[in-house]
Amino acid sequence: MVHKYTQYYFRHLKDDIPAGIVVFLVALPLCLGIALASGAPLFSGLIGGLVGGLIVSWLSGSQLAISGPAAGLTVIVFNAIDTLGSFQGLLVACVLAGIMQLVLGFLRAGIIGSFFPSAVIEGMLAAIGLILIIKQIPHATGYHISYEGDESYMKETAESSFLEVFDAFGGISPGSVVISVVAILLLALWSTAWFKQQKWLKLIPGPLVAVVWGVSYNVVARQFAPGWAVSNQHLVNLPVPEKASDFFNNFVLPNSSYLNHLTNPHLYTVAVTIAIIASLETLLSLEATDKLDPLRRLAPTNRELKAQGVGNIISGLLGGLPMTAVIVRSAANINAGGQSRIACFTHGVFLLFSVMFFAQYLNTIPLACLAAILLHTGYKLANPRLFMKFYHKGMSQFLPFVITVIAILVTDLLKGMAIGMVIGLFFVIKANYHAAITLTQDGSYYLLSLNKDVSFLNKALLRKFILSIPEQSTVTIDASKAKFIDHDILETIEDFLATAPDDDITVELIELHGKEQIKKHNAMVILNDRAEIN
Repeated sequence: MVHKYTQYYFRHLKDDIPAGIVVFLVALPLCLGIALASGAPLFSGLIGGLVGGLIVSWLSGSQLAISGPAAGLTVIVFNAIDTLGSFQGLLVACVLAGIMQLVLGFLRAGIIGSFFPSAVIEGMLAAIGLILIIKQIPHATGYHISYEGDESYMKETAESSFLEVFDAFGGISPGSVVISVVAILLLALWSTAWFKQQKWLKLIPGPLVAVVWGVSYNVVARQFAPGWAVSNQHLVNLPVPEKASDFFNNFVLPNSSYLNHLTNPHLYTVAVTIAIIASLETLLSLEATDKLDPLRRLAPTNRELKAQGVGNIISGLLGGLPMTAVIVRSAANINAGGQSRIACFTHGVFLLFSVMFFAQYLNTIPLACLAAILLHTGYKLANPRLFMKFYHKGMSQFLPFVITVIAILVTDLLKGMAIGMVIGLFFVIKANYHAAITLTQDGSYYLLSLNKDVSFLNKALLRKFILSIPEQSTVTIDASKAKFIDHDILETIEDFLATAPDDDITVELIELHGKEQIKKHNAMVILNDRAEIN
């Protein structure tokens, strides 16, 4: 088995390593930005990314999901540091949250991820795509310089980001625009059928080409046309250690003060909050990643909760931020051609070596390159054809999809998903409401069919059908397809049998196993053995 997996990983190295580099380039500024927005040390974001790439990648059951600090936890982390009074208090809460996630995994709580309707998951992906586009336009024009919130589903997304888009066109940096426009064209060109058919071009991922283009352009522009070059504030900004030991000094290891935080009752509230939100966001991201996977592989949700739990325990012990599986980076991984967990591991390795040895070189990458990659990813997630696809599926699919998109844009990920789930559940109940009982007519003959499970929710529909049957009719009630019949339904049918003779209605009953019985007038009949138990 080990040999089989080794062969699989080696076979896809040509896809996974370039994809891992692309994810690393996207994840690097995001890890720093999320730490900044959380009010935490910048290096704590990198620690979370390192743990997600180097450790969680092997513990996870997903081949494509990328784990790391999530913008969805930014507000929670910021408030937690304030509530607990120190960053170390947050680290203790992170460890406790990881233990809780481990317990949830062993309790098989990951099954919750199976109850998200497809239309709602697709709506979440489309909303994230639109958020990426909205958030990255300022970076693509050279207007915005900070990355905090760029994966965010917080309220500020709806309220401020649209204004930032308009402001961005008033503060355009010519160099950033040239880089981002050409990079987007390169990415689009790399996605065409002709390019995909060229064997030698398939070895070079489009996003990597976009980064090389951006760096090369800026080097040439600074030499020959400084006015068209990208300024330092629009480049990746990674702390450069003077020597290797500086890297290790950034880790915050456990000490005696950790025990003092265990007596703070607020610590446990924060830990439970992080565990729940991180688990939900992980399950949502995992479900969405499975849908984006070209090979349609299904990742085990309980194993993912355990992996995230271990990751958060280690991250907290080393001084890192809480983490989740992150859909934006996972989508970037898939978009770049990642095939296995090696891509995620590669992104972790490059994060490690970059902050140790190559920070000064990475700081030459224009943010406009990364913006172009995420704009292209956002377009793929929110492709207009996706909206048309759900429109043609009917309102029962289109409305949950569109409402989820709008709800996430104007609130946040979890609230938007909750709204989408309510709408999706409404249509599921409505579909089952009508499908469980059907009434067909042929002259004065009526067939009332009880299909599959018939619950008390169908009582109103059953009464409506019964009241629509006129006098002097013949009614057959067929329960042969019903596996479960609620007691309330049985009582309603018995009441109908008792009153049918008054309207000269003849009632025939068909049992579950197909044995037909005819009971006239006020006969009281038990439909089947299952009904008897009820």
